[in-house]
Amino acid sequence: MEIEYSLDELDQVAAQLIVRAAEQKVIALYGEMGVGKTTMIRSICKLWGVKEVASSPTFSIINEYTDPHGVSIYHMDLYRIHSMDEAFAAGVEDLIRSGEKCLVEWPERIPELFHPSETLSVQLEILPENRRRLCIID
Repeated sequence: MEIEYSLDELDQVAAQLIVRAAEQKVIALYGEMGVGKTTMIRSICKLWGVKEVASSPTFSIINEYTDPHGVSIYHMDLYRIHSMDEAFAAGVEDLIRSGEKCLVEWPERIPELFHPSETLSVQLEILPENRRRLCIID
């Protein structure tokens, strides 16, 4: 799956991503700083009915949101994680393995945590004219 989109089309792209990720509980978002990982997660959470505004957990590492049914959704930003020990200490592995929905920024920091059968890996790229490209990584 590869989609080029503008920010006006973000919710439609996020909806397609949610459908594509139906079998996986973990969505791992790859891309350079400023590509829109947090913005995509904000849109996904909105479509899942999360009332809070999703924000980057750069310093807290993990934010927890709840959907209208009280189900937890975890938003992780691993940018500041540098080792498996730090990931363990922060509780990242426990949440990835919990079976709960997890949306992860900077998964390349701890790649051994993400198994292809359990994770939908998504690459985001910046294109000219304020457009983006989303590609599913197989």
